[in-house]
Amino acid sequence: MMKQYLIDTFHFNDWANRKMLEAAAKAEDKKDAAAIFSHLIYAQDRWLKRAKNDPTESQIEWWGKPYPFEELATRWKESLDRWLNYLSETDVSDLERTVSYKPEQFDNGDSQRLRDIVLQLNYHSILHREGIALRLRDQGLEPPFVDYLYYLPPQNTEFATAGA
Repeated sequence: MMKQYLIDTFHFNDWANRKMLEAAAKAEDKKDAAAIFSHLIYAQDRWLKRAKNDPTESQIEWWGKPYPFEELATRWKESLDRWLNYLSETDVSDLERTVSYKPEQFDNGDSQRLRDIVLQLNYHSILHREGIALRLRDQGLEPPFVDYLYYLPPQNTEFATAGA
């Protein structure tokens, strides 16, 4: 049950992030949106390397150089797919496994449970989607409704293909 819940949170997060990315594409100034979305991708990629105990994880900067806006959708999907593949291949008991890593300035300790890392990644996107929404409003654009209830039918007619 927990494993499917975590996978479902990634699907919701993907839907909401893609909606926000579509809205950001209409903005005149996409620089901040590109930086924030790039950060979300870097964070997912780095945490996956941590989960896999990959010693190269520290080579990924949390706020690395922003990707070109035109590449964000593809890079986001690739990052998401890596996580979904990893979770689909992970035994449910592994979700309670402690992932250890070398802590940095803003890390909360030197280890976290895998399930908490997955939840953090998805909650982290919620925080940053709001930042993008504010920047869109500053440019006179209305951000999309990306609350969870809008992800569900009947509002979301694509629900069956959204991964649920």
